[in-house]
Parts: sequence; structure tokens; C-alpha cells
Amino acid sequence: MSQENPRDQARERRHRRVRVRVMGTPERPRLSVFRSLRHISAQVIDDTKGRTLVAISTLDPEVKGELKDLNKTGQAKLAGKRLAEKAAQAGIKAVVFDRGGYKYHGRVKALADASREAGLDF
Repeated sequence: MSQENPRDQARERRHRRVRVRVMGTPERPRLSVFRSLRHISAQVIDDTKGRTLVAISTLDPEVKGELKDLNKTGQAKLAGKRLAEKAAQAGIKAVVFDRGGYKYHGRVKALADASREAGLDF
């Protein structure tokens, strides 16, 4: 009998509660963050169409080669910077931030700050 970790259940509840209010539109899509124990990924999503416009992960080959000497927070900063660059190429300037039920500190904050510094507005 498998049971999900209570921490994961609590995070899912927080995420569902936030998602009631946070909605991505074509003018201002949603920047959604997922954090695992070793990696971090983020997507820019248009919720009206249900489409992912831009995505980045520390598992992507374009990012993975640059991660060798970085800690997890440094990896999140690099991912945030790359995400903002890809979003700018796609014509996205402003987003709504969805922290995914995680606390806004550490890697989640590093990704958000790096995205802001690279030109995303939220």
C-alpha cells in the first residue's frame, strides 16, 4: 500500500488554493515552477489555450552542460536567466508568478530573481 508523503500532499493543497486565483492569459502568461530534490524546472503557460509557451529545466541539454560547478541555487539562477531569454525570444515580457505551493525562498526565489534581472516583468 503506497501513500504519498504528507509534505507533498500539503504542497499540492497550497498549489490548488493558489491556482484558483492565479491564471495565465495571452498578454500575461503564468510562470509555473516545479522543484524536485535535485532539479528545477519552469514553464510559461497560457491557461486560456492550455499551452506551454516556453519551458526550461536543469535536465535540458542546453543548460545541463553549464551546471557542473554550480550548487542547486546557482543552477536555479541559471535556469531563470535562460527562461527569461527564451521568453523574450517568444515575445513574452510580463508573466504572473506561480510558485507551485513552495515557499518563496531558496531555489524558487533564485529562479524568480534571475528571471527578473534578465528582463521578465512580474
